[in-house]
Amino acid sequence: MKLGAFSISLAVKDIHASKQFYENLGFTVFAGDIARNYLIMKNGNALIGLFQGMFPNNILTFNPGWDENAQKLAEFDDVREIQRQLKSKNVKLENEADESTSGPASIVLIDPDGNAVLLDQHV
Repeated sequence: MKLGAFSISLAVKDIHASKQFYENLGFTVFAGDIARNYLIMKNGNALIGLFQGMFPNNILTFNPGWDENAQKLAEFDDVREIQRQLKSKNVKLENEADESTSGPASIVLIDPDGNAVLLDQHV
């Protein structure tokens, strides 16, 4: 199962303070809009999303079809195929993708410790 680029999406209290903190660790702004309360920051292959007021907890995020530079991969497992594989293993999904569609879609599952895992396909 190819899940694509990985990042952690952090639910932050103060996006400006968080931006400064991660810049001190060598991260730079890669995407996003601080005026809209979200930034994607990058340090090498490491990606961190900073989201103020958008969701209550941190989320582990995978992007099927993208590499860590948000470039489309030539080959990848579509999120709907990943969903079918997970369902065949009796993995409970919180949100499902419409299997009659193609292109962008997402699914959400919760790991055994309550962490949300988002598979968010943009292509």
